[in-house]
Amino acid sequence: MTELLSGLNWHEAARKTPGVPYTLAALVYHLSVTQRASLDLASGRATAWPVALSVWPDHSPTRAEFEECLGDLRAGLAEAQVLAEDPSVRSREVLADLAVHSAYHWGQVALLRRLYGTLPLPGLA
Repeated sequence: MTELLSGLNWHEAARKTPGVPYTLAALVYHLSVTQRASLDLASGRATAWPVALSVWPDHSPTRAEFEECLGDLRAGLAEAQVLAEDPSVRSREVLADLAVHSAYHWGQVALLRRLYGTLPLPGLA
């Protein structure tokens, strides 16, 4: 995932594409929010999914919001790797759900970056 984020900047993240209902900034927001809630469950910091959690932004994320979500997303990826090293049964279930959910959206990130001509080449990130 870090490769997919390599070189991603605000200009690219805020870009709107005709026919696509989200921007890369909105995808990063969604991935960050769902990852945080999932990691809170997996680590035991939470016992249930937050009922009122808004997992998609209700406005176009600002540059500051995008950069905060990007940082949170990167930190969460590192935390998920640590949790996956010796997971509890609960952690294993939550991390598996997170991986399946996130794979779909990482594919969207890859597709948009490919369309924009900014998808990093494998091994060069």
